[in-house]
Amino acid sequence: MGKKKIDIIQLDRESVIPIQKPKLITALSSLIEDGSERDEFLKFCKRVEYTIRAWYILQFEEMMHLYSLFDPIHGAYKLEQQTLSAEEVDILELNFLAYLFQALMMDKSNFKLTTDDEVEIALSGQYRLNLPIIVDESKLDKRLLTRYFAKYPHENLPHFADKKWTGISRCFYGKSSAQCQKEQENPIQINTDAEQDGLSVERIHIENMKLSISNLMKKTTIQEPTFDRMIVVYRRVSKKEKLKRGIYVRHFRNIPMADMEIVLPEKKNPGLTPTDWVKFLVTALIGLVTVIGSLSMPKIDIWVIFAILSTLSGYCVKTYLSFQKNLNDYQNLIMRSMYDKQLDSGRGTLLHLCDDVIQQEIKEVIISYFILMEQGKATKQDLDLRCEELIKEKFGDTCNFDIDDAVQKLKKLGIISQDDVGRYSCVSLEHANETIGTTTEEIVKAKQGGWNI
Repeated sequence: MGKKKIDIIQLDRESVIPIQKPKLITALSSLIEDGSERDEFLKFCKRVEYTIRAWYILQFEEMMHLYSLFDPIHGAYKLEQQTLSAEEVDILELNFLAYLFQALMMDKSNFKLTTDDEVEIALSGQYRLNLPIIVDESKLDKRLLTRYFAKYPHENLPHFADKKWTGISRCFYGKSSAQCQKEQENPIQINTDAEQDGLSVERIHIENMKLSISNLMKKTTIQEPTFDRMIVVYRRVSKKEKLKRGIYVRHFRNIPMADMEIVLPEKKNPGLTPTDWVKFLVTALIGLVTVIGSLSMPKIDIWVIFAILSTLSGYCVKTYLSFQKNLNDYQNLIMRSMYDKQLDSGRGTLLHLCDDVIQQEIKEVIISYFILMEQGKATKQDLDLRCEELIKEKFGDTCNFDIDDAVQKLKKLGIISQDDVGRYSCVSLEHANETIGTTTEEIVKAKQGGWNI
């Protein structure tokens, strides 16, 4: 019997807080026994949300304005109206990418640049695809991200973003997920080992399972780590007579790591694989040798030759029909992926990311302030540990809490202080609400209460 081959994938712990904001606020407020203090905490949560939204609204508006100039549909017309030089357009283009990668994805929304290892897994493994996916590199512009990464260097830059390697201007960001999928795409319980800095996830494929009678007779579950979210950024190549500046931003969900290439842009229709060609050539060679051998015999039996040719022809037809079936499955899978797995594109993706950033920032502030309010002074390391313990104990979820970002926002709000030994403490809820002050949203809502709308 064959031995089981163990395939382990190392995943970093995510900084994303996987709890819905209403659920978080409800659960934390229920832990406050005093009714008046509970009301103050709910007011504090609202004011934190309104204030953080105000912080980011100007950045988001600027980013949306920049994207309107590079929208693949209407961007060219708006750029013509601006009457800008090519150098000025290049500057605006880099500014948009800087907003997208640095202000949103990299720093705030906790997306990460896909690594070469993940790309290698996608190209070497197969989960639901039976045919290799090949990108038509001639249809992708290699200048877009090459210029961006030249101005804003990034450590461990994957080869597909470097013109010295593939010259393809595409960029992948993904939120790794401990979720796995099986044929019906239903989440299943997976085998993981928690570590301090991440998770070890076992991939279970047919090819690395132990060959045994029991495995052949029972239902088998296939386990594959998935990207919870993936964003693809690229530009199509332009004709020489007219330079197109449109930037495509596509947002996908639940993409199996081994089938990550289904989100690639400008895919070619696959042809026969090298294995299929070998089968054809070997079959033709065997048939030719057999026929020549039969013809060289003193007495030629036409029926034997006919049987040999029929068998070989049938095998070739079977190989071709198998390829056609795989091709149909491939096209159907790609089509379903575009409808089922694509969340949005263009402006819709950017709006989705903007809301993700705001929600994440709000939850970080609320959790870290609640810990200081309930448990007293703490160093940054202790506060980080206590926030993660709260998420684990009260909600059963884990994350790598971004304490640096949380402390920075608490300082900006003016509701925490640090003593001489490095411990942080917070002001009272009433003082915190006074420091933040009445927000514009509260004033508007108060006036709306007196209006008959």
